[in-house]
Amino acid sequence: MSERRIMVNWGKPLRELITEFVGEAALTVLACILLGSLLWVAHRSWQINPRLTVAGTALAGVAFTHGAWTTLRTPTKGGPRRGVAAATTAFFALSSGVALYLALYATGCDC
Repeated sequence: MSERRIMVNWGKPLRELITEFVGEAALTVLACILLGSLLWVAHRSWQINPRLTVAGTALAGVAFTHGAWTTLRTPTKGGPRRGVAAATTAFFALSSGVALYLALYATGCDC
């Protein structure tokens, strides 16, 4: 085997390892920024108006629950979801994705 071929075969896994490391680090930093932003918004909201914060959280909980219910129940016959069902399903999908992302990556941010 030539030296060049050995270096190419050795360099590819190293490049892949570095790329994965940088990608994981970037995702962890973004998760820490997102978590910090969410906590800051919750803190500021509570400082400005605690009652409105509780009401908004309750409304988000109801929307999340309705979205989960419409997503996970047996689908009805007919066309696609419309109106409130579509909005709450999208909210459920978005908030579930953010929660999963934070659970996987924000645990390593040591904040």
